[in-house]
Amino acid sequence: MTRTPATPDQPTADQPPADPAAAWEDWRARRRRSVTSATGNLALVETRWLPAGERPDLDAARAGQPEHVTVTALARTDLVTGEPEHGLRFWDAQSPAIRHFERVDAFPYDPAWVLEASYHPVPGARRVAFEHIRDNGGTRDLVVPGDIALTVDGRDYTLSAFDDDGTLLLVFGDPTNGDTTYGAGRFLFVERTADPGRVRLDFNRAFVPPCGFSDQYNCPMPPRQNRFHLPVEAGEQRPVFRDGFLAQH
Repeated sequence: MTRTPATPDQPTADQPPADPAAAWEDWRARRRRSVTSATGNLALVETRWLPAGERPDLDAARAGQPEHVTVTALARTDLVTGEPEHGLRFWDAQSPAIRHFERVDAFPYDPAWVLEASYHPVPGARRVAFEHIRDNGGTRDLVVPGDIALTVDGRDYTLSAFDDDGTLLLVFGDPTNGDTTYGAGRFLFVERTADPGRVRLDFNRAFVPPCGFSDQYNCPMPPRQNRFHLPVEAGEQRPVFRDGFLAQH
């Protein structure tokens, strides 16, 4: 799993903003700049996986491309062989999705959806199977360094957030998915605190995953333990496009 792109950093729970609603509006503005950037979620127009054993030649891939196209390399583990699989990604700063993008709808800021939870590190490298949206039911094991325990609306949850290049990333689902929010679930970065046994979940900063902007991503989906029984009416909902342009999802 490569680092989730195009999502700006969040303030830490140890330094809460003086005006949380204003800080959220600033986060929203940074999100817009990020997803519309030259290598943002809306710019990804092709993910090209190479034959087994072949490594990317970036110079060759970039040859003949217009200046507004960026080419990068990526890798993953082949689900069948377990061997490294290499690929190329092509990002177009003038993609149709960027040209037609209007906004990402979001629920109004709600302080009631800023929740504190206990965090229980798990010794060793525990791996949890996450189904991915483009793996036809297959799963990829991701490192989950600890359990997040909290109570929401009287129900206890033990959530699995995986290590996304040093940051805990929660992939969660709720009854709004497919109705008012992106159908495959949403993402949320978990905020650490000075107390190693406590974390903060600000669901106002839940965001549409990269695969909600481009079908060239392969995003993890919420496992059973990360599905809430009540609607999480906080955070981003769906991307909105102009002129009848159809979103990827």
